[in-house]
Amino acid sequence: MHHNNLVGLLERGAMSAPALISPEYDLTISYARFMDEVHAVRDGMRAAGVKPGDVVGIVMPNGPEVLFTFFGALAAGAAAMPINPELKAEEIDFALDDSHSSLVVVTPNAEARIAGCATLPERRARLMFSGSSGCTLDGPGTGGLPPRMTGGEAGGDDNALLLYTSGTTSRPKGVPLTHDNLLASARNVAESYALTADDRTLCVMPLFHVHGLVASVMATLYAGGTVVVPQRFSASAFWRLADTYRPSWYTAVPTIHTILLNTADQNLVGEPPPMRFVRSCSSALAPATQEAFEARFNVAVLQAYGMTEASHQVATNPLPPAGRKEGSVGQPTGLQVTVLDDDGAELPLGVVGEVSIRGENVTRGYLRNPEATAAAFTNGWFRTGDQGLIDEDGYIFLLGRIKELINRGGEKITPLEIDEVLLRHPAVAEAVAVGVPHPVYGEEVEAVVALHPGHTADAAELIGFVKEHLADFKAPKAIRFVPEIPRGATGKIQRRRLLDLL
Repeated sequence: MHHNNLVGLLERGAMSAPALISPEYDLTISYARFMDEVHAVRDGMRAAGVKPGDVVGIVMPNGPEVLFTFFGALAAGAAAMPINPELKAEEIDFALDDSHSSLVVVTPNAEARIAGCATLPERRARLMFSGSSGCTLDGPGTGGLPPRMTGGEAGGDDNALLLYTSGTTSRPKGVPLTHDNLLASARNVAESYALTADDRTLCVMPLFHVHGLVASVMATLYAGGTVVVPQRFSASAFWRLADTYRPSWYTAVPTIHTILLNTADQNLVGEPPPMRFVRSCSSALAPATQEAFEARFNVAVLQAYGMTEASHQVATNPLPPAGRKEGSVGQPTGLQVTVLDDDGAELPLGVVGEVSIRGENVTRGYLRNPEATAAAFTNGWFRTGDQGLIDEDGYIFLLGRIKELINRGGEKITPLEIDEVLLRHPAVAEAVAVGVPHPVYGEEVEAVVALHPGHTADAAELIGFVKEHLADFKAPKAIRFVPEIPRGATGKIQRRRLLDLL
């Protein structure tokens, strides 16, 4: 048993029990077959020269393939770095380059995404999987060498997952999470919702974020249950899938719950299939949406709180019949949570400060970034950047970001990244991206732009320019032109105040 390695999750279920179900392949994959496919990927990676301690990039949509590759990398002793296949080549390059990845694995349907990448053209491998036959990895010029079996299996303190998180004032930062971090988080999620081998979840979250990887997949495997993994979330297909596969729960960002609620009349025929609970995480769920969802679908929605640096879950509202508090993200799950003042002193209950955490699921620090790591920790507490308070019952209430990330449907977007691209345009003198309230996404990106005297550019041209360099979801949906960007007394641009000034 790989007791402190995540691959051990695949040995928790009964070997003949279903681990994964792929609607696209109409395929049920047992725990035993999952393990076989993982070993096939591991051997292919070793043949391609992957060594313990390496980082393997993964660019592919949701489905069994991304999970075979993820666990295959871990079985080879490497850390896995799943990357959003919607990112542009230069964004993928940044992650591959910054992480020192030794290999990037793609599926044929994602190959076009990396066609323009400058990094690692010779160190890419293609994962082939037909559903009926097993996985094969077409590696870089291995010439059929037998896999090197040297190097023990990683586990415990070794890195298992590397994800990039957006900082408001910096380029994205690498967050390494160890086997121990992720196993603790999988256990915390499984225990907080009393998951068992009878539970089945429908995975609608992307598997290049901790939300989908840890809550949908790892927690379910920890309990020996089953994950249904369609290639993407689709509002029109959701109820058909729920009807066919009968999930006992699912977890998603508020945007997805909102879309399901808004489209239920078109897409849901008859009664919704019964579920034990629905989980909402990654940004705030409006109380009105929660009430309407619970009434329409006759199921309790449990708001939770998570972040990459915590290997996902920090807190959740408890299962019924225990009380859910409106507007609260619930109580801590398997870690300590406190509220600190600016000087790092702990504040009493009910007093607003910076929510801070410590526990075995919390990252030890950012990748090769001692400054960011030092700034994030105070006396062993990781400062989340969220403003909030803890009430007398231990429920956490969040009041917003201390810094100014734009949270578009759970995708955290760095305004600075957008500013930088806009400023590359020859007509743009000043540019500031801001998050504006949006009924479905929570926030949407807009930008305030001042042009150089004598230059012209319209909104469509600038939005198109941003889309050449950044993923479409990061591009501003509207641009407001101003003669000059308003600034605060200290000369600083205050993004939040910009909205009021306009």
